[in-house]
Amino acid sequence: MSSRQKQLLFSLCGLLGFFCALTGAVAAGLPFWLRGTVLCRTGADLVNATGPELDKFLGQLSYGLFHGERVKTCGLGGRPSRFSFFPDLLSAIPAGLHVTVIFFCGVVILFSSVATGFFFFNAFGRPYETLQGPMGLYLWTFICCVCSCLVMILFASEVKLHHLSDRIVNFNEVNFVFETYRESYDRSFWLFFLIFLLHSANLLLTRLAGVHFPFQESKEAELGGGAADLMY
Repeated sequence: MSSRQKQLLFSLCGLLGFFCALTGAVAAGLPFWLRGTVLCRTGADLVNATGPELDKFLGQLSYGLFHGERVKTCGLGGRPSRFSFFPDLLSAIPAGLHVTVIFFCGVVILFSSVATGFFFFNAFGRPYETLQGPMGLYLWTFICCVCSCLVMILFASEVKLHHLSDRIVNFNEVNFVFETYRESYDRSFWLFFLIFLLHSANLLLTRLAGVHFPFQESKEAELGGGAADLMY
């Protein structure tokens, strides 16, 4: 592959990495990670509500990693309120797991920025160190792939295994019991899935540019040296 084509491919990878860093920063701060409907179980049980009658007891819930909004409905209209995870809900949520999700979001943003710089450096410069050259391109991109995947897995486990939505809607609630009726992952969650796909594409584009996987050349050299030794 010609040097011009490599420059174009590395520049494209750099633009994708920059897009991932920007998207990760925006998605981490938006309150659109999960959207759901919550049922006022106490009110519904009092009147034995079924079918369309349940609509009078269904409220809305939307939140991200830092803050969100809930609308509690118990037959007498909605009660909208905003909440923050820090410090309001720290006692009600699995704080360690939640902070870990935020940490890996930061790692994705940081290393996406690092990968962007190294892709442009390889496109227009002459890398002379291992981590600035081929190994670095694969290393930083692979870290971003793994961490973006971990963000989705850990957030999904926080929602499903630790019943995060139920904890949020029942926080500081004395007279009523709420439960999750429906919930689905919102746009910010799927943006991290897009980041995972784009970094995976960067790995393929890097290989397409003729950059061998780390340690592949050294293994081939060792095999060649071993064959030469057998000849003598």
